[in-house]
Amino acid sequence: MLRAIATSIYLISTKFSWVSAAAAVFIMLLTCADVVMRLFGSPIPGTYELVGYFGSVIISFGLARTSIERGHIAVNLLVDRLPPRVQILIEGVGNLAASALFGFLAWQSQIYARDILETGDVSLTLGMPTWPFVLGLATGSGMLSLVLILDALRQLKRGLKL
Repeated sequence: MLRAIATSIYLISTKFSWVSAAAAVFIMLLTCADVVMRLFGSPIPGTYELVGYFGSVIISFGLARTSIERGHIAVNLLVDRLPPRVQILIEGVGNLAASALFGFLAWQSQIYARDILETGDVSLTLGMPTWPFVLGLATGSGMLSLVLILDALRQLKRGLKL
């Protein structure tokens, strides 16, 4: 059953990474179009806002897949010198702590998104609602939290085999 859950989470994370990639392409095209339009004296209004909002999409929707691929920066100068069982324990506890942190971030971001929705907060230039981007942060953080829990369980299983 754990394998089926892990497969589902990995598939969803992959789809999230495609959303992240699409947001990066959007930002690139928008920035290029804005530069070209500035040459003609007519910049695209709200470009700065959109780059910021879609930057949050790039980051939050890319977190889980990056964690699956072990793409985050890690410095293991001391841990690499420890016995294998201790290394596994440290990695498992670290994954659990990070999962709790990102779970808390997801929970609080979801609450904040609901508050913004209720107050009707919008961006200054475009008048665009901000809550979907905060909810995207909650979603991406929640997915990363699930990935980290799975990694911690995998480490625990591996540690028991030693």
